[in-house]
Amino acid sequence: MALTGTESMDQDGHGETFLFRAVRIAAVVALYWFISITMVFLNNYLLDNRELDAPLFVTFYQCLVTVGLCWVLQLLSRFCPGFIDFPSVTFDLKTSREVLPLSIVFISMITFNNLCLKYVGVAFYTVGRSLSTVFNVLSTYIILKQTTSYRALMCCGIILGGFWLGVDQEGIAGSLSWTGVVFGVIASACVALNAIYTKKVMPAVDGNIWRLSYYNNINACVLFVPLIIVFGELNSVVNFSRLTDLSFWSMMTLGGVFGFAIGYVTGLQIKYTSPLTHNVSGTAKACAQTVIAVAFYASSKSLLWWTSNMMVLFGSSAYTWVKSLEMKKIPPRDPQDSAKEKLLQGEKGSMRV
Repeated sequence: MALTGTESMDQDGHGETFLFRAVRIAAVVALYWFISITMVFLNNYLLDNRELDAPLFVTFYQCLVTVGLCWVLQLLSRFCPGFIDFPSVTFDLKTSREVLPLSIVFISMITFNNLCLKYVGVAFYTVGRSLSTVFNVLSTYIILKQTTSYRALMCCGIILGGFWLGVDQEGIAGSLSWTGVVFGVIASACVALNAIYTKKVMPAVDGNIWRLSYYNNINACVLFVPLIIVFGELNSVVNFSRLTDLSFWSMMTLGGVFGFAIGYVTGLQIKYTSPLTHNVSGTAKACAQTVIAVAFYASSKSLLWWTSNMMVLFGSSAYTWVKSLEMKKIPPRDPQDSAKEKLLQGEKGSMRV
């Protein structure tokens, strides 16, 4: 269980049979699906609590769990160096300040992501949070001055069409939450900005994704405290009837553990497959997640509603395919930079997306 963030993304296939590699890939993909889908349903359960209306506090606690897990894994790596390999996470104020701009985007991303999930539910979540790709194109043009090909723009058009059709069908069904939609759009924009800022601050943590996650979550914990007070969530937490309930804190802690674990399994899936396969797997996972949510909540959805989901998923997959073809035409760069790029194509930070 190596948890280093700088390990090579390439695999040495010498001495391994095809069956072994196939089983390993299937196991890694299944693990990614299980953790990602479970995390979404678990967060939805925590955020849909009628007694505790404190989404910022829930997110703050999950960040706190991530920081704690970093310390625990670092400690275990000292006692079991052959089993666990985790980087040193000694706190440095200068590094924390350098990561701070990303942390501001990071807390916006996970907060609005959770708020979207709270108001739209799991079934509409895929569509509600579908504009990350579109905002990624916009932000790379505005911030990095990089243009996008017409084929990639056509894929974005399909995603936009699926998004608007999905909103229309939710409205017709009477289950549309404009608050949730707005939060989903903001969260999508933050995901795109998070990817760009992650790339910028990576040198501050020596290119190590776990050290970045550690500093990100420490900064987030500090920034969340005044936000919790300003938005009046402190009173909600203090007056919560299940504040001393062990099962409640177990679920909260489990949510934090899954939030941390998604970062590891994302890197693992990219390592044993490829960035393209990872994105295709993520798209298929989103489709399965939607079907599971509709079945679990016994919802009845129209053909056009399902069409909107298929448009979003098809547009996202097509965009990934187009960009992968374009990347093959770019001359190869330094291997270490390529490894970082592969990590950044997964879900970011604490990966709660």
